[in-house]
Amino acid sequence: MNTAELLVQCLENEGVQYVFGLPGEENLHVLEALKNSSIQFITTRHEQGAAFMADVYGRLTGKAGVCLSTLGPGATNLMTGVADANLDGAPLVAITGQVGTDRMHIESHQYLDLVAMFAPVTKWNKQIVRPSITPEVVRKAFKRSQTEKPGAVHIDLPENIAAMPVEGKPLNKDNSEKTYASFASIRAAAGAISQAVNPIILVGNGAIRAHASDAVTQFATQMNIPVVNTFMGKGVIPYTHPLALWSVGLQQRDFITCGFDNTDLVIAIGYDLIEFSPKKWNPEGTIPIIHIAATSSEIDSSYIPQVETVGDISDSLNEILKLAERHNKPNPYSISLRANIRADYEEYAKDDEFPMKPQKLIYDLRQVMGPDDIVISDVGAHKMWIARHYHCHSPNTCIISNGFAAMGIAIPGALAAKLVHPDRKVVAATGDGGFMMNCQELETALRVGTPFVTLIFNDGGYGLIEWKQENQFGPGNSSFVHFGNPDFVKFAESMGLKGYRVESVADFIPLLKEALAQDVPAVIDCRVDYRENRRFTKKAGELNCQV
Repeated sequence: MNTAELLVQCLENEGVQYVFGLPGEENLHVLEALKNSSIQFITTRHEQGAAFMADVYGRLTGKAGVCLSTLGPGATNLMTGVADANLDGAPLVAITGQVGTDRMHIESHQYLDLVAMFAPVTKWNKQIVRPSITPEVVRKAFKRSQTEKPGAVHIDLPENIAAMPVEGKPLNKDNSEKTYASFASIRAAAGAISQAVNPIILVGNGAIRAHASDAVTQFATQMNIPVVNTFMGKGVIPYTHPLALWSVGLQQRDFITCGFDNTDLVIAIGYDLIEFSPKKWNPEGTIPIIHIAATSSEIDSSYIPQVETVGDISDSLNEILKLAERHNKPNPYSISLRANIRADYEEYAKDDEFPMKPQKLIYDLRQVMGPDDIVISDVGAHKMWIARHYHCHSPNTCIISNGFAAMGIAIPGALAAKLVHPDRKVVAATGDGGFMMNCQELETALRVGTPFVTLIFNDGGYGLIEWKQENQFGPGNSSFVHFGNPDFVKFAESMGLKGYRVESVADFIPLLKEALAQDVPAVIDCRVDYRENRRFTKKAGELNCQV
Protein backbone atom coordinates (compact mmCIF):
# COMPACT_ATOMS: atom_id res chain seq x y z
CA MET A 1 0.00 0.00 0.00
CA ASN A 2 1.22 3.50 -0.79
CA THR A 3 0.36 6.76 0.95
CA ALA A 4 -2.27 7.72 -1.62
CA GLU A 5 -4.07 4.41 -1.05
CA LEU A 6 -3.98 4.92 2.71
CA LEU A 7 -5.32 8.46 2.23
CA VAL A 8 -8.27 7.13 0.24
CA GLN A 9 -8.93 4.45 2.86
CA CYS A 10 -9.08 7.25 5.42
CA LEU A 11 -11.56 9.15 3.22
CA GLU A 12 -13.74 6.05 3.00
CA ASN A 13 -13.57 5.72 6.78
CA GLU A 14 -14.90 9.29 7.06
CA GLY A 15 -17.92 8.33 4.97
CA VAL A 16 -16.89 10.30 1.88
CA GLN A 17 -19.19 9.54 -1.07
CA TYR A 18 -17.88 11.98 -3.65
CA VAL A 19 -14.64 13.74 -4.48
CA PHE A 20 -15.00 16.66 -6.89
CA GLY A 21 -11.99 17.72 -8.91
CA LEU A 22 -9.63 17.57 -11.85
CA PRO A 23 -6.90 15.07 -12.67
CA GLY A 24 -3.32 16.30 -12.71
CA GLU A 25 0.19 15.03 -12.99
CA GLU A 26 0.91 15.43 -9.27
CA ASN A 27 -2.24 13.64 -8.03
CA LEU A 28 -1.99 10.55 -10.26
CA HIS A 29 -1.51 8.15 -7.34
CA VAL A 30 -4.56 9.55 -5.53
CA LEU A 31 -6.67 9.18 -8.67
CA GLU A 32 -5.50 5.60 -9.10
CA ALA A 33 -6.44 4.84 -5.50
CA LEU A 34 -9.87 6.49 -5.95
CA LYS A 35 -10.48 4.35 -9.05
CA ASN A 36 -10.38 1.25 -6.87
CA SER A 37 -12.41 2.70 -3.98
CA SER A 38 -16.09 3.06 -3.09
CA ILE A 39 -15.84 6.83 -3.61
CA GLN A 40 -17.21 8.37 -6.81
CA PHE A 41 -14.77 10.82 -8.38
CA ILE A 42 -16.62 13.56 -10.27
CA THR A 43 -14.46 15.16 -12.92
CA THR A 44 -15.37 18.83 -13.15
CA ARG A 45 -14.50 21.37 -15.83
CA HIS A 46 -12.84 23.85 -13.47
CA GLU A 47 -11.40 23.55 -9.98
CA GLN A 48 -13.55 26.44 -8.76
CA GLY A 49 -16.62 24.44 -9.72
CA ALA A 50 -15.26 21.46 -7.79
CA ALA A 51 -14.76 23.57 -4.65
CA PHE A 52 -18.27 25.06 -4.92
CA MET A 53 -19.74 21.56 -5.25
CA ALA A 54 -17.90 20.44 -2.10
CA ASP A 55 -18.99 23.69 -0.39
CA VAL A 56 -22.73 23.20 -1.02
CA TYR A 57 -22.50 19.45 -0.34
CA GLY A 58 -21.04 20.27 3.07
CA ARG A 59 -23.64 22.91 3.83
CA LEU A 60 -26.54 20.60 2.95
CA THR A 61 -25.26 17.48 4.73
CA GLY A 62 -23.13 18.75 7.60
CA LYS A 63 -20.44 16.34 6.37
CA ALA A 64 -17.31 17.73 4.80
CA GLY A 65 -17.43 17.92 1.03
CA VAL A 66 -14.13 16.95 -0.58
CA CYS A 67 -12.45 18.59 -3.57
CA LEU A 68 -9.18 17.65 -5.26
CA SER A 69 -6.76 19.51 -7.49
CA THR A 70 -3.24 19.29 -8.70
CA LEU A 71 -0.57 21.82 -7.72
CA GLY A 72 0.02 25.39 -8.92
CA PRO A 73 -2.82 26.78 -11.08
CA GLY A 74 -5.09 23.89 -10.14
CA ALA A 75 -4.71 24.72 -6.47
CA THR A 76 -5.12 28.46 -6.97
CA ASN A 77 -8.35 27.78 -8.88
CA LEU A 78 -9.75 26.07 -5.77
CA MET A 79 -9.21 29.12 -3.61
CA THR A 80 -12.49 30.97 -4.20
CA GLY A 81 -14.70 27.98 -3.37
CA VAL A 82 -12.58 27.07 -0.37
CA ALA A 83 -12.79 30.63 0.97
CA ASP A 84 -16.55 30.63 0.40
CA ALA A 85 -17.00 27.46 2.45
CA ASN A 86 -14.81 28.81 5.22
CA LEU A 87 -16.69 32.08 5.64
CA ASP A 88 -20.12 30.50 5.11
CA GLY A 89 -19.52 27.86 7.78
CA ALA A 90 -19.67 24.89 5.38
CA PRO A 91 -17.43 21.89 6.14
CA LEU A 92 -15.00 21.24 3.30
CA VAL A 93 -11.74 19.32 2.86
CA ALA A 94 -9.51 20.44 -0.02
CA ILE A 95 -6.72 18.11 -1.14
CA THR A 96 -3.96 19.36 -3.42
CA GLY A 97 -1.18 17.58 -5.23
CA GLN A 98 2.30 19.03 -4.84
CA VAL A 99 5.82 18.71 -6.19
CA GLY A 100 8.05 16.19 -4.46
CA THR A 101 9.79 17.24 -1.27
CA ASP A 102 13.07 16.95 -3.14
CA ARG A 103 12.10 19.96 -5.32
CA MET A 104 10.70 22.38 -2.74
CA HIS A 105 14.00 24.03 -1.87
CA ILE A 106 14.66 25.26 -5.41
CA GLU A 107 12.76 27.26 -8.02
CA SER A 108 10.57 24.55 -9.48
CA HIS A 109 7.94 24.29 -12.21
CA GLN A 110 4.46 25.20 -10.88
CA TYR A 111 5.60 25.13 -7.26
CA LEU A 112 3.89 27.36 -4.74
CA ASP A 113 3.88 27.08 -0.96
CA LEU A 114 0.28 25.91 -0.83
CA VAL A 115 0.21 25.54 2.94
CA ALA A 116 1.07 29.22 3.29
CA MET A 117 -1.34 30.19 0.52
CA PHE A 118 -4.36 28.34 1.96
CA ALA A 119 -3.73 29.41 5.56
CA PRO A 120 -5.84 32.62 5.40
CA VAL A 121 -8.87 30.83 3.92
CA THR A 122 -8.97 27.67 6.05
CA LYS A 123 -9.47 26.68 9.69
CA TRP A 124 -6.42 24.41 9.51
CA ASN A 125 -4.11 22.98 6.87
CA LYS A 126 -1.13 20.69 6.74
CA GLN A 127 1.26 19.05 4.32
CA ILE A 128 1.76 15.30 4.66
CA VAL A 129 5.53 15.09 5.05
CA ARG A 130 5.74 11.44 6.20
CA PRO A 131 3.52 8.59 4.97
CA SER A 132 2.87 7.33 8.52
CA ILE A 133 1.10 10.52 9.65
CA THR A 134 -1.62 10.28 6.98
CA PRO A 135 -4.37 8.83 9.24
CA GLU A 136 -3.81 11.52 11.86
CA VAL A 137 -3.82 14.33 9.29
CA VAL A 138 -7.02 13.11 7.64
CA ARG A 139 -8.86 12.50 10.92
CA LYS A 140 -7.84 15.93 12.25
CA ALA A 141 -8.86 17.59 8.98
CA PHE A 142 -12.39 16.17 9.11
CA LYS A 143 -12.79 16.83 12.81
CA ARG A 144 -11.69 20.46 12.48
CA SER A 145 -13.78 20.99 9.38
CA GLN A 146 -16.99 19.63 10.91
CA THR A 147 -16.63 21.08 14.42
CA GLU A 148 -18.69 24.21 15.14
CA LYS A 149 -18.22 26.65 13.54
CA PRO A 150 -17.58 24.47 10.49
CA GLY A 151 -15.31 25.56 7.68
CA ALA A 152 -12.62 24.60 5.22
CA VAL A 153 -9.39 22.69 5.81
CA HIS A 154 -6.61 21.78 3.41
CA ILE A 155 -4.31 18.78 2.96
CA ASP A 156 -1.25 19.08 0.73
CA LEU A 157 0.24 15.80 -0.58
CA PRO A 158 3.63 15.88 -2.36
CA GLU A 159 3.80 13.43 -5.24
CA ASN A 160 6.82 11.51 -3.91
CA ILE A 161 5.17 11.06 -0.52
CA ALA A 162 1.99 9.84 -2.26
CA ALA A 163 3.96 7.06 -3.97
CA MET A 164 5.88 5.87 -0.88
CA PRO A 165 4.99 2.52 0.71
CA VAL A 166 3.30 2.72 4.09
CA GLU A 167 1.68 0.56 6.73
CA GLY A 168 -1.25 1.90 8.70
CA LYS A 169 -5.01 2.13 8.93
CA PRO A 170 -7.62 4.87 9.40
CA LEU A 171 -8.23 6.20 12.90
CA ASN A 172 -11.54 5.58 14.64
CA LYS A 173 -13.84 8.59 14.70
CA ASP A 174 -14.38 10.00 18.16
CA ASN A 175 -17.91 10.55 19.42
CA SER A 176 -17.96 14.14 20.61
CA GLU A 177 -20.69 14.89 23.14
CA LYS A 178 -22.94 17.90 23.12
CA THR A 179 -22.07 20.82 25.34
CA TYR A 180 -24.73 22.60 27.36
CA ALA A 181 -25.12 26.17 28.52
CA SER A 182 -24.66 26.97 32.20
CA PHE A 183 -27.73 27.24 34.41
CA ALA A 184 -26.72 30.78 35.37
CA SER A 185 -26.81 31.91 31.73
CA ILE A 186 -30.14 30.11 31.16
CA ARG A 187 -31.64 31.86 34.19
CA ALA A 188 -30.29 35.27 33.14
CA ALA A 189 -31.63 34.86 29.59
CA ALA A 190 -35.04 33.80 30.88
CA GLY A 191 -35.17 36.83 33.19
CA ALA A 192 -34.34 39.29 30.40
CA ILE A 193 -36.88 37.72 28.05
CA SER A 194 -39.57 37.82 30.71
CA GLN A 195 -39.04 41.53 31.28
CA ALA A 196 -38.85 42.60 27.63
CA VAL A 197 -41.88 44.44 26.25
CA ASN A 198 -41.15 44.16 22.53
CA PRO A 199 -38.46 41.51 21.95
CA ILE A 200 -37.52 40.15 18.54
CA ILE A 201 -35.71 36.95 17.58
CA LEU A 202 -32.89 37.15 15.01
CA VAL A 203 -32.04 33.67 13.77
CA GLY A 204 -29.07 32.69 11.63
CA ASN A 205 -27.42 29.76 9.93
CA GLY A 206 -26.03 28.40 13.20
CA ALA A 207 -29.56 27.32 14.11
CA ILE A 208 -29.77 25.34 10.86
CA ARG A 209 -26.39 23.71 11.47
CA ALA A 210 -27.59 22.76 14.97
CA HIS A 211 -30.85 21.27 13.63
CA ALA A 212 -32.71 23.61 15.98
CA SER A 213 -35.61 24.55 13.69
CA ASP A 214 -38.27 22.80 15.78
CA ALA A 215 -36.92 24.23 19.02
CA VAL A 216 -36.84 27.78 17.61
CA THR A 217 -40.40 27.47 16.29
CA GLN A 218 -41.67 26.11 19.61
CA PHE A 219 -39.83 28.77 21.57
CA ALA A 220 -41.17 31.63 19.43
CA THR A 221 -44.70 30.26 19.52
CA GLN A 222 -44.85 29.77 23.29
CA MET A 223 -43.14 33.07 24.02
CA ASN A 224 -45.15 35.01 21.41
CA ILE A 225 -42.02 36.62 19.98
CA PRO A 226 -41.69 37.52 16.26
CA VAL A 227 -38.82 35.98 14.29
CA VAL A 228 -36.53 37.48 11.67
CA ASN A 229 -34.05 35.32 9.74
CA THR A 230 -30.81 36.22 8.00
CA PHE A 231 -30.31 35.31 4.34
CA MET A 232 -28.61 32.11 5.50
CA GLY A 233 -31.22 31.40 8.18
CA LYS A 234 -34.17 30.98 5.83
CA GLY A 235 -36.64 28.28 6.80
CA VAL A 236 -35.65 27.93 10.45
CA ILE A 237 -39.25 28.93 11.15
CA PRO A 238 -41.79 28.32 8.37
CA TYR A 239 -42.48 31.52 6.47
CA THR A 240 -46.23 30.87 6.87
CA HIS A 241 -45.96 31.04 10.67
CA PRO A 242 -47.87 34.06 12.02
CA LEU A 243 -44.78 35.23 13.94
CA ALA A 244 -42.40 35.02 10.93
CA LEU A 245 -41.20 38.45 9.77
CA TRP A 246 -39.08 36.90 6.99
CA SER A 247 -35.59 38.02 6.00
CA VAL A 248 -33.25 40.79 7.07
CA GLY A 249 -29.95 41.62 5.40
CA LEU A 250 -30.44 44.21 2.68
CA GLN A 251 -27.88 46.99 2.83
CA GLN A 252 -30.63 49.61 3.04
CA ARG A 253 -33.76 50.22 5.05
CA ASP A 254 -36.71 47.89 4.69
CA PHE A 255 -39.87 47.11 6.63
CA ILE A 256 -38.00 44.84 8.98
CA THR A 257 -35.66 47.69 9.88
CA CYS A 258 -38.61 49.16 11.74
CA GLY A 259 -38.79 46.02 13.83
CA PHE A 260 -35.26 46.62 15.10
CA ASP A 261 -35.91 50.33 15.56
CA ASN A 262 -38.73 49.52 17.97
CA THR A 263 -37.38 46.51 19.87
CA ASP A 264 -36.12 46.52 23.44
CA LEU A 265 -34.37 43.11 23.20
CA VAL A 266 -32.82 41.10 20.36
CA ILE A 267 -32.61 37.36 20.99
CA ALA A 268 -29.91 36.22 18.56
CA ILE A 269 -30.15 32.47 17.95
CA GLY A 270 -27.41 30.80 15.92
CA TYR A 271 -26.59 34.21 14.47
CA ASP A 272 -23.22 34.74 12.78
CA LEU A 273 -22.13 38.35 12.46
CA ILE A 274 -20.77 37.65 8.99
CA GLU A 275 -24.31 37.05 7.74
CA PHE A 276 -25.47 40.60 8.45
CA SER A 277 -23.38 43.12 10.33
CA PRO A 278 -24.87 44.21 13.66
CA LYS A 279 -23.84 47.75 12.77
CA LYS A 280 -26.72 47.67 10.27
CA TRP A 281 -29.38 46.92 12.90
CA ASN A 282 -27.72 48.18 16.09
CA PRO A 283 -25.50 51.07 14.93
CA GLU A 284 -25.29 52.76 18.34
CA GLY A 285 -24.86 49.48 20.21
CA THR A 286 -27.77 50.38 22.49
CA ILE A 287 -30.14 47.45 21.87
CA PRO A 288 -29.83 44.76 24.59
CA ILE A 289 -28.84 41.39 23.12
CA ILE A 290 -29.07 37.77 24.25
CA HIS A 291 -26.71 35.44 22.39
CA ILE A 292 -27.86 31.82 22.11
CA ALA A 293 -25.46 29.70 20.10
CA ALA A 294 -23.10 26.73 20.11
CA THR A 295 -20.10 29.05 20.39
CA SER A 296 -19.42 32.33 22.16
CA SER A 297 -20.03 35.61 20.37
CA GLU A 298 -17.62 37.43 18.09
CA ILE A 299 -16.29 40.81 19.22
CA ASP A 300 -18.08 43.78 17.69
CA SER A 301 -18.85 47.21 19.16
CA SER A 302 -22.48 46.83 18.03
CA TYR A 303 -22.82 43.28 19.34
CA ILE A 304 -22.08 43.07 23.06
CA PRO A 305 -24.56 40.58 24.56
CA GLN A 306 -25.77 41.10 28.11
CA VAL A 307 -26.22 37.32 28.34
CA GLU A 308 -24.54 34.48 26.42
CA THR A 309 -25.97 30.99 26.58
CA VAL A 310 -23.32 28.88 24.88
CA GLY A 311 -24.14 25.24 24.20
CA ASP A 312 -26.63 23.08 22.36
CA ILE A 313 -29.18 25.53 20.96
CA SER A 314 -32.26 23.31 21.25
CA ASP A 315 -31.45 22.46 24.86
CA SER A 316 -30.86 26.12 25.72
CA LEU A 317 -34.21 27.17 24.27
CA ASN A 318 -36.06 24.35 25.99
CA GLU A 319 -34.50 25.23 29.35
CA ILE A 320 -35.27 28.94 28.93
CA LEU A 321 -38.90 28.03 28.21
CA LYS A 322 -39.14 26.37 31.62
CA LEU A 323 -38.11 29.57 33.41
CA ALA A 324 -39.34 32.46 31.27
CA GLU A 325 -42.80 33.91 31.80
CA ARG A 326 -44.40 35.71 28.87
CA HIS A 327 -48.16 35.53 28.65
CA ASN A 328 -48.61 38.70 26.68
CA LYS A 329 -49.53 38.68 23.01
CA PRO A 330 -47.06 39.94 20.41
CA ASN A 331 -46.62 43.68 20.36
CA PRO A 332 -49.28 45.19 18.06
CA TYR A 333 -46.51 46.84 16.06
CA SER A 334 -45.01 43.50 15.04
CA ILE A 335 -48.45 42.32 13.89
CA SER A 336 -48.89 45.38 11.67
CA LEU A 337 -45.31 44.97 10.46
CA ARG A 338 -46.03 41.43 9.23
CA ALA A 339 -49.16 42.70 7.49
CA ASN A 340 -47.09 45.34 5.65
CA ILE A 341 -44.45 42.79 4.64
CA ARG A 342 -47.09 40.35 3.40
CA ALA A 343 -48.93 43.08 1.45
CA ASP A 344 -45.69 44.16 -0.24
CA TYR A 345 -45.01 40.55 -1.25
CA GLU A 346 -48.51 39.97 -2.65
CA GLU A 347 -48.44 43.25 -4.58
CA TYR A 348 -46.63 41.56 -7.47
CA ALA A 349 -48.73 38.39 -7.69
CA LYS A 350 -50.65 39.54 -10.76
CA ASP A 351 -48.09 41.84 -12.34
CA ASP A 352 -48.00 41.16 -16.10
CA GLU A 353 -45.33 43.56 -17.36
CA PHE A 354 -42.43 42.18 -19.39
CA PRO A 355 -39.45 42.11 -18.97
CA MET A 356 -40.48 40.55 -15.68
CA LYS A 357 -40.05 42.35 -12.43
CA PRO A 358 -37.74 40.36 -10.13
CA GLN A 359 -40.45 40.29 -7.48
CA LYS A 360 -42.91 38.64 -9.88
CA LEU A 361 -40.34 36.18 -11.20
CA ILE A 362 -39.52 35.03 -7.68
CA TYR A 363 -43.19 34.99 -6.64
CA ASP A 364 -44.00 32.62 -9.50
CA LEU A 365 -40.91 30.50 -8.77
CA ARG A 366 -42.21 30.01 -5.23
CA GLN A 367 -45.60 28.86 -6.57
CA VAL A 368 -43.98 26.07 -8.60
CA MET A 369 -41.37 24.86 -6.10
CA GLY A 370 -42.55 22.44 -3.40
CA PRO A 371 -41.88 22.88 0.34
CA ASP A 372 -38.75 20.68 0.24
CA ASP A 373 -37.45 21.70 -3.18
CA ILE A 374 -34.19 23.64 -3.32
CA VAL A 375 -33.15 26.97 -4.83
CA ILE A 376 -29.43 27.77 -5.02
CA SER A 377 -28.90 31.50 -5.44
CA ASP A 378 -25.88 32.95 -7.17
CA VAL A 379 -24.62 36.41 -6.22
CA GLY A 380 -25.90 39.59 -7.85
CA ALA A 381 -28.95 41.82 -7.83
CA HIS A 382 -31.20 38.77 -8.06
CA LYS A 383 -29.73 37.49 -4.78
CA MET A 384 -31.10 40.51 -2.95
CA TRP A 385 -34.54 39.94 -4.39
CA ILE A 386 -34.44 36.20 -3.64
CA ALA A 387 -33.39 36.97 -0.08
CA ARG A 388 -36.31 39.38 0.27
CA HIS A 389 -39.02 37.52 -1.67
CA TYR A 390 -38.25 33.78 -1.82
CA HIS A 391 -39.53 32.37 1.45
CA CYS A 392 -38.98 28.91 2.87
CA HIS A 393 -40.97 26.26 4.66
CA SER A 394 -37.91 24.46 6.02
CA PRO A 395 -34.14 24.89 6.42
CA ASN A 396 -31.64 24.42 3.59
CA THR A 397 -34.23 24.88 0.85
CA CYS A 398 -32.80 28.22 -0.27
CA ILE A 399 -29.01 28.30 -0.26
CA ILE A 400 -27.47 31.78 -0.34
CA SER A 401 -23.77 32.49 0.05
CA ASN A 402 -23.63 35.55 2.27
CA GLY A 403 -20.36 35.16 4.13
CA PHE A 404 -17.90 35.25 1.24
CA ALA A 405 -20.70 35.84 -1.30
CA ALA A 406 -18.88 34.45 -4.33
CA MET A 407 -20.31 34.73 -7.83
CA GLY A 408 -20.45 31.49 -9.80
CA ILE A 409 -21.69 29.23 -7.01
CA ALA A 410 -25.21 28.47 -8.27
CA ILE A 411 -24.62 25.95 -11.07
CA PRO A 412 -21.99 23.79 -9.32
CA GLY A 413 -23.98 24.17 -6.10
CA ALA A 414 -27.13 22.91 -7.80
CA LEU A 415 -25.26 19.84 -9.05
CA ALA A 416 -24.22 19.05 -5.47
CA ALA A 417 -27.77 19.64 -4.20
CA LYS A 418 -29.16 17.21 -6.76
CA LEU A 419 -26.61 14.59 -5.68
CA VAL A 420 -27.66 15.01 -2.04
CA HIS A 421 -31.40 15.15 -2.80
CA PRO A 422 -32.03 13.42 -6.15
CA ASP A 423 -35.80 13.29 -5.58
CA ARG A 424 -36.23 17.05 -5.08
CA LYS A 425 -36.59 19.76 -7.69
CA VAL A 426 -33.49 21.97 -7.80
CA VAL A 427 -33.19 25.41 -9.40
CA ALA A 428 -29.96 27.37 -9.82
CA ALA A 429 -31.02 31.03 -9.82
CA THR A 430 -28.30 33.16 -11.37
CA GLY A 431 -27.64 36.42 -13.13
CA ASP A 432 -26.16 36.41 -16.60
CA GLY A 433 -22.85 37.51 -15.05
CA GLY A 434 -22.70 34.64 -12.59
CA PHE A 435 -23.92 32.17 -15.21
CA MET A 436 -20.94 32.83 -17.46
CA MET A 437 -18.50 32.24 -14.60
CA ASN A 438 -19.21 28.52 -14.17
CA CYS A 439 -21.62 27.55 -16.94
CA GLN A 440 -19.12 24.90 -18.06
CA GLU A 441 -20.26 22.76 -15.13
CA LEU A 442 -23.57 22.18 -16.93
CA GLU A 443 -21.63 19.64 -19.01
CA THR A 444 -20.56 18.00 -15.75
CA ALA A 445 -24.20 17.91 -14.63
CA LEU A 446 -25.26 16.27 -17.89
CA ARG A 447 -22.47 13.69 -17.67
CA VAL A 448 -23.10 12.88 -14.01
CA GLY A 449 -26.88 12.71 -14.48
CA THR A 450 -28.08 15.51 -12.22
CA PRO A 451 -30.98 17.26 -13.99
CA PHE A 452 -31.77 20.68 -12.55
CA VAL A 453 -32.98 23.98 -13.95
CA THR A 454 -30.77 27.05 -14.31
CA LEU A 455 -32.88 30.21 -14.28
CA ILE A 456 -31.01 33.20 -15.71
CA PHE A 457 -32.04 36.70 -14.57
CA ASN A 458 -30.87 38.37 -17.79
CA ASP A 459 -30.19 42.11 -17.69
CA GLY A 460 -27.02 42.34 -19.80
CA GLY A 461 -24.83 43.60 -16.99
CA TYR A 462 -23.62 43.44 -13.43
CA GLY A 463 -26.92 44.67 -12.03
CA LEU A 464 -25.99 44.73 -8.36
CA ILE A 465 -22.95 46.91 -8.98
CA GLU A 466 -24.99 49.25 -11.19
CA TRP A 467 -27.52 49.49 -8.36
CA LYS A 468 -24.80 50.41 -5.90
CA GLN A 469 -23.20 52.88 -8.31
CA GLU A 470 -26.49 54.70 -8.77
CA ASN A 471 -27.12 54.74 -5.04
CA GLN A 472 -23.68 56.26 -4.56
CA PHE A 473 -23.45 58.66 -7.50
CA GLY A 474 -27.04 59.29 -8.57
CA PRO A 475 -29.59 57.82 -11.03
CA GLY A 476 -28.16 56.95 -14.43
CA ASN A 477 -24.60 57.32 -13.18
CA SER A 478 -23.02 53.91 -13.70
CA SER A 479 -19.98 52.66 -15.55
CA PHE A 480 -18.21 49.48 -16.73
CA VAL A 481 -21.12 47.20 -15.85
CA HIS A 482 -22.66 46.29 -19.22
CA PHE A 483 -21.77 43.40 -21.51
CA GLY A 484 -23.13 41.18 -24.27
CA ASN A 485 -24.38 37.62 -23.92
CA PRO A 486 -24.53 34.51 -26.09
CA ASP A 487 -27.86 33.07 -27.14
CA PHE A 488 -28.47 31.11 -23.93
CA VAL A 489 -31.01 28.76 -25.56
CA LYS A 490 -28.58 27.78 -28.33
CA PHE A 491 -25.80 27.58 -25.74
CA ALA A 492 -27.82 25.04 -23.75
CA GLU A 493 -28.79 23.06 -26.84
CA SER A 494 -25.17 22.92 -28.01
CA MET A 495 -24.32 21.04 -24.81
CA GLY A 496 -27.18 18.56 -25.15
CA LEU A 497 -29.37 20.39 -22.63
CA LYS A 498 -32.87 21.83 -22.91
CA GLY A 499 -33.07 25.57 -23.55
CA TYR A 500 -36.06 27.87 -23.02
CA ARG A 501 -36.68 31.58 -23.45
CA VAL A 502 -39.39 33.46 -21.58
CA GLU A 503 -41.19 35.91 -23.91
CA SER A 504 -44.03 36.98 -21.61
CA VAL A 505 -45.06 36.73 -17.97
CA ALA A 506 -47.59 34.05 -18.91
CA ASP A 507 -44.78 31.90 -20.36
CA PHE A 508 -42.79 31.52 -17.19
CA ILE A 509 -44.69 29.05 -15.02
CA PRO A 510 -45.47 26.59 -17.88
CA LEU A 511 -41.87 26.73 -19.10
CA LEU A 512 -40.50 26.22 -15.58
CA LYS A 513 -42.75 23.20 -15.02
CA GLU A 514 -41.68 21.72 -18.36
CA ALA A 515 -38.00 22.37 -17.63
CA LEU A 516 -38.22 20.74 -14.20
CA ALA A 517 -39.75 17.63 -15.79
CA GLN A 518 -36.75 17.04 -18.08
CA ASP A 519 -34.29 14.23 -17.50
CA VAL A 520 -31.38 16.46 -18.51
CA PRO A 521 -30.33 19.86 -17.15
CA ALA A 522 -32.33 22.78 -18.54
CA VAL A 523 -31.64 26.50 -18.94
CA ILE A 524 -34.32 29.22 -18.86
CA ASP A 525 -33.40 32.67 -20.15
CA CYS A 526 -35.64 35.40 -18.74
CA ARG A 527 -35.23 39.13 -19.25
CA VAL A 528 -35.63 40.98 -15.95
CA ASP A 529 -36.56 44.59 -15.27
CA TYR A 530 -34.01 45.90 -12.78
CA ARG A 531 -35.53 49.36 -12.76
CA GLU A 532 -37.13 47.86 -9.66
CA ASN A 533 -33.78 48.24 -7.90
CA ARG A 534 -33.98 52.03 -8.06
CA ARG A 535 -37.66 52.02 -7.19
CA PHE A 536 -36.96 49.97 -4.11
CA THR A 537 -34.17 52.33 -3.05
CA LYS A 538 -36.52 55.30 -3.35
CA LYS A 539 -39.26 53.47 -1.45
CA ALA A 540 -36.82 52.45 1.29
CA GLY A 541 -35.60 56.02 1.63
CA GLU A 542 -39.14 57.21 2.23
CA LEU A 543 -39.92 54.48 4.79
CA ASN A 544 -41.21 55.94 8.03
CA CYS A 545 -41.42 53.66 11.06
CA GLN A 546 -44.52 54.65 12.95
CA VAL A 547 -45.06 53.02 16.32
